Amino acid sequence: MTPDPEQTPTVESRVADLLAQMTLPEKVGQLLHLDARGDLTDIVTHRLAGSILHASPEDMLAAIELTQQTRLRIPLLTADDCIHGHSFWPGATIFGTQLAMACSWDAGLVERVARATAVEVAATGIHWTFSPVLCIGRDLRWGRVDETFGEDPFLIGELASAMVRGYQGDGLDDPTAILATAKHFAGYSETQGGRDASEADLSRRKLRSWFLPPFERVAREGCATFMLGYQSMDGVPITQNGWLLNDVLKGEWGFTGTLVTDWDNVGRMVWEQKVCADHVEAAVKAIEAGNDFIMTTPQFFEAAQEAVERGLVSEETLDASVARVLRLKFALGLFDDPRPPSPERQAEVIACDEHTALNLEVARASLVLLRNDGALPLATDAPKTVAVIGPLADDAQNMLGDWAGNSGQVPWMPEGHPRAMISTVLDGFKAVVPDGWQVTHARGADIQVLTPREGTYPDGQPLPPEVSAAPVVENQLAEAVAVAEAADHVVVVVGDTVAFTGEGRSTATLELQGGQIALLDAVAATGVPTTVVLVQGKPSTLPPSALQGSLIEAFNPGMAGGRAIAELVLGQIEPRGRLPISFARHAGQLPIYYNQIRGQHGDRYADLTQDPLFAFGEGLSYTTIEYGALELDATEVPADGVVTGRVTLTNTGTRPAVETVQVYVRDLVTSVTWADLELKTFTQATIEPGASEVVELALPAAACTLVTADGRRIVEPGEFELRVGSSSRQETHQVATFTLT
Repeated sequence: MTPDPEQTPTVESRVADLLAQMTLPEKVGQLLHLDARGDLTDIVTHRLAGSILHASPEDMLAAIELTQQTRLRIPLLTADDCIHGHSFWPGATIFGTQLAMACSWDAGLVERVARATAVEVAATGIHWTFSPVLCIGRDLRWGRVDETFGEDPFLIGELASAMVRGYQGDGLDDPTAILATAKHFAGYSETQGGRDASEADLSRRKLRSWFLPPFERVAREGCATFMLGYQSMDGVPITQNGWLLNDVLKGEWGFTGTLVTDWDNVGRMVWEQKVCADHVEAAVKAIEAGNDFIMTTPQFFEAAQEAVERGLVSEETLDASVARVLRLKFALGLFDDPRPPSPERQAEVIACDEHTALNLEVARASLVLLRNDGALPLATDAPKTVAVIGPLADDAQNMLGDWAGNSGQVPWMPEGHPRAMISTVLDGFKAVVPDGWQVTHARGADIQVLTPREGTYPDGQPLPPEVSAAPVVENQLAEAVAVAEAADHVVVVVGDTVAFTGEGRSTATLELQGGQIALLDAVAATGVPTTVVLVQGKPSTLPPSALQGSLIEAFNPGMAGGRAIAELVLGQIEPRGRLPISFARHAGQLPIYYNQIRGQHGDRYADLTQDPLFAFGEGLSYTTIEYGALELDATEVPADGVVTGRVTLTNTGTRPAVETVQVYVRDLVTSVTWADLELKTFTQATIEPGASEVVELALPAAACTLVTADGRRIVEPGEFELRVGSSSRQETHQVATFTLT
């Protein structure tokens, strides 16, 4: 019998009915988002938590069982930091970090990564991932640069939107869909001195100019949840920033999803930022600002009830947040199917062949060839000895980077993901070199010394160890030199580790740590042709010895990264990655991002150029692509029109290439100070050897905006330059002028 639609309860009626049955403790409990590594009975039975994170596979089942024993049996919403794969599920597919994947400049590829991740995550009973990160990586000292898509708001918006689409699939009622989270809203990365979660010194105009556009884009495209940054701005913690949360996000953008605080944000207003006298005051401010999920602040349970009972906040205001939480659970269909873990589904999809192949495809697309002294790709006309040396040459877990296995966030994976699933650079060369070749190895240097620290932060988190540079070990160095001298080509793998990368792990320097510079110097002195491979969470400054031969940036390329690197060196694949972030020559150059505001005295430091070592958008191919003149269809375009044109690319070499054609705009005269150059769109073209390709370009005039002094984003009529090239370096650009009328 077909149900009568008029008799089927709507989501709103079901939410209203359930709210009417709930006691005050049950309502407050639904807003609690607590750490499942704690006492589950207290979390679910006593505090009635509506959602949890960091549940081990065993605790997930226990938490679901406890929820079924509560009075109303409201289903549990489960979450985890599934950042670039199912981070903390042993044996899941771990892709490259966001920064690594951003090097592909390929939104379709990123969407497929998120879709594969969602399929694996959903099979384990988790409904919600705290990804993607939309922060802008402008201070390279900041510990969380690896979690970003780089330094450009447009590129971030493109890739983040793709990731949201992949996670949320065909809709939240899709059993393979998981909730995406846009974070950290907003301006969290604009730190003081690179220090994590410090005051973000941002005017509202600056925020609207650069930091809000990626978030606005994903909000309008249906991202289900937003996570709030840790920091304060203009003296107000984001957690209680009513202007940002209510006026902008919910008012101007029409966001109807849910908000989640970051780790103990409500408690931090008491014990860290000291803007609230106690948890009751903090709870009032969090509720009135429109927060929904209160992450890992268990004191909120008693504090929010006391606030309502004392009349400090109305129960109707509390009900609005509870309704949004319940609405989300109904949208996911959890009342009808709580989506528990499915061992059968896990066996079918986790690390399946399709996802493993995708992982390798992404790793191949994400490698950036930054220098080539002519030695690459290696000629295969005769057997060779390739020496693969360096502290990261055979380090499996650091191929994965932060938020993966043994990166320190969870206790049940002390050894990380299964070693057999990960291809280190040494593994990669052993797997792909031609028959008759020899692959040798030496470590050559260490990176770090970890000194444990006793105690915890006020929120209960253990203090991380103190990290210092490892000393140069002479016999270790001598062994590496001997191995290098006996080889025909040396691959030196250097970079950083998760101890130097991540939340709360910013660095004062960008230099390679430990014995790595001594190793690079010693290998360079041998005169043997060398390729340096960088496996790292963010751009390092590099010594001259790293720049004498060839150079590949891999960031943290994921489980298949080692094989992809070896394939690239051997010429089995083409280099196609492009940098999503600029490299500094020295930390004193920071900030070094390309789209800086015009206006300063001079064009260099007294002692150093202001040019980056490598610029946003840079990357080489194994061929040469020549750009013809840029042609526009019209030089006068109305403000509601489209700038159209074309450029011809010619492959003058002997190998195919995937060229990322980057389109920048310069507004020649502006009513307010503005960036000298902005990426506005890009496209990728595959060009065969000797062939030419006409690339059609279309840019809506509506994209040529600026933000006025009073915070309005407008298209300002006037003269513009359309600049097309292979990177943000202006000497690579073909230029045409147009006027917006």
